[in-house]
Amino acid sequence: MRKKIIAGNWKMNVKPSETAALVKAVAEATKQYGNVEIVCCTPAIDVPAAVAAAAGTQVGIGTENCHWKDSGAYTGEISTGMIVDSGAKYVIVGHSERRQYFGETDETVNLRARAAIAAGLTTMVCVGETLEEREAGKLVEVIERQMNVGLKDVTAADCAKLVIAYEPVWAIGTGKTATPDQAQEVHALIRATLAKLVGAETAETVRIQYGGSMKPGNAAELLAKKDIDGGLIGGAALKAADFAGIIAAAANA
Repeated sequence: MRKKIIAGNWKMNVKPSETAALVKAVAEATKQYGNVEIVCCTPAIDVPAAVAAAAGTQVGIGTENCHWKDSGAYTGEISTGMIVDSGAKYVIVGHSERRQYFGETDETVNLRARAAIAAGLTTMVCVGETLEEREAGKLVEVIERQMNVGLKDVTAADCAKLVIAYEPVWAIGTGKTATPDQAQEVHALIRATLAKLVGAETAETVRIQYGGSMKPGNAAELLAKKDIDGGLIGGAALKAADFAGIIAAAANA
């Protein structure tokens, strides 16, 4: 059985002075759910406070991006070594907002993902189609391209640190959600594509999160699907009670 993983993506929210309170509230509200992997991915500036607040709890801390170089003249970036040294153990790579606003490509997603995995970080690699791509019948083409390029040279052994996050871009922050059947269809496609890259046996061990407006009210139905192994949560991760509601659904799935 694949252990469910619920990760919060705080995006550009929560000041350092507010970080400890939110992490501690999440830890307190979810302490009974030991069968779920719980993660808060915070802005880089929040990481030290988050790691300190999560110490001794079941909550893991991650960042929202990383660079593929160990160091250098890359103003504004953070290296995987910095992340590891901070005490964080997770990283999100290739989020659609990074692709849309900051020039992320499948090729740079691949560089970041491989660097993060090599550093020992649990790496959540995001894939997903826009509404225009879905309506144009390009869903399969887009997912396969993002997987084939984004995971180039990722080995079966690397998959122990790999999580895939399916985020239909049209459902992020819009209040729209893929139906459970729509989400399962794409999760199954992702697993089948991964099987071609690393083998069917390994592909069955990799967790695939759903990342498009998962909430306490729809989480149970989504997480009941065969290939949906968790969630990458945006807005609901900023409220401990909502985040805990999703984690409760995962614990009971």
